[in-house]
Amino acid sequence: MNREQLRATQKPIKQRYRDEPEVALVTLRAEGSLDDQQIACSVATGRAIVRAGLHPATGGSGELACSGDMLLQALVACAGVTLRSVATSLELPVRGTVLAEGDLDFRGTLGVVPLGEVPVGFRAIRLIFHLEGDATDEQLAKLVELTERYCVVYQTLVGGVPVGVSCQVGGAEPR
Repeated sequence: MNREQLRATQKPIKQRYRDEPEVALVTLRAEGSLDDQQIACSVATGRAIVRAGLHPATGGSGELACSGDMLLQALVACAGVTLRSVATSLELPVRGTVLAEGDLDFRGTLGVVPLGEVPVGFRAIRLIFHLEGDATDEQLAKLVELTERYCVVYQTLVGGVPVGVSCQVGGAEPR
């Protein structure tokens, strides 16, 4: 897809969102089924079923996807698609790879230290672009800046978002 094709595709969408802001609010869903036999959860991705389980550092076999890895993969996918979209819009012919690394201390996850002493979750995440092409340093800086600005997963992680939790038993109302 080139710049003109991208703009032609997005122009009516953007105009509709300007005219009808309420239609721009879309609720995405992810759903998983708990495994009755293993400590696992099968998640439908739209293209395949991903079976997630414990990371080897918490007793998993390593045969199932780790949800922490999946979070980093979602960041890489979103940042990569966003970067390609921005590069296309700026007409910057770049290629390369996107890497996300995250640091976890599994003592928190396993509760082997007092609550609050070690966080549960990532302590730090690094998003790294390895890019090649004829773009100038200034163009690459702008590309990365705009990728950060418009990457949904990156902005969600950096800005934080309220997350509500409820429990629904059978057909009852969520608790």
